[in-house]
Amino acid sequence: MTANTMTTNTVDRPGEINARPVRHPGRWVAVAVIAVIAAMMVNSFITNEKWDWNYTFQIMQQKPVINGLWQGTILGTVIAMAIGIVLGVMLAIMRMSDNPVLRGVAFVYTWFFRSIPRYVLLGLFAVGVGYLYNYFDIGIPFTDIHFFRLNFQDYSSTVWVGGLALGLSEGAYMAEIARAGILSVDKGQSEAAQALGMSPGQTMRRVVLPQAMRVIVPPTGNETIAMVKDTSLFIGASIIGELFYQATLFGSRSFKIMSGFMAATLWYLIVCSILMVGQSYLERHFGRGFGVQAPTRRQRHGHPFIGHDRHDK
Repeated sequence: MTANTMTTNTVDRPGEINARPVRHPGRWVAVAVIAVIAAMMVNSFITNEKWDWNYTFQIMQQKPVINGLWQGTILGTVIAMAIGIVLGVMLAIMRMSDNPVLRGVAFVYTWFFRSIPRYVLLGLFAVGVGYLYNYFDIGIPFTDIHFFRLNFQDYSSTVWVGGLALGLSEGAYMAEIARAGILSVDKGQSEAAQALGMSPGQTMRRVVLPQAMRVIVPPTGNETIAMVKDTSLFIGASIIGELFYQATLFGSRSFKIMSGFMAATLWYLIVCSILMVGQSYLERHFGRGFGVQAPTRRQRHGHPFIGHDRHDK
């Protein structure tokens, strides 16, 4: 390369570009408005003595409230979601079955329980069933052969009946969520598994469901968080061992209603925040290998080329 050519190439190169970021004054206006509103709310919480935060925190620490949190809200949520998830997966598989009877049963079930409000369903189980049937005989129908008798009156006002009612309702919604997740998996996956000699059950457990979890987990997490709040309906079904009932009971006895409401609200915020964190980890776990994911902080700091230009010095 001659000296003239090198000089020409040097001259033809563009000069340094002094790029300036685009100004967004609307963002600063929005930040200012939000800051003012937040400051007003904080000022109200601090200066208004009617909030009585000291008594609110005392209510949160009371033993009946803690028992209501664990034995009512959390236990009721676990029971309902366990029943709902298992039942929902079964109904989803039935809806996609070639058997018209199974498809019909699954459709009728989802139609019925999605049409009944949960508050009405709780009242039906806690009050209506106990009124109609004092006990259930488990045995062979139309005969005198009975294996054991279940006294429903002993369970009608417990969290187990409330969890069962909410679980049956949740199963109808989880069926549609599971069905959407299963349908999102390419049919070629099932065909390849069957070509390897897997049975339909093995194909569903080992191939389809693990891939469907990427679609199933986010709405299931939302349903779980919603179920935590739906347990507050227990109070309307005469199931009194629940967080909201116990917290508001302390507030009404001392004529400080807002303290009782805020104690329950803070506990709901804590529980739902923990569930949201768990949901995010599950989504990240089952979403591996799908799409482009933003690197974590550890990955950015641990790899020399992630988050930085390769040519930076």
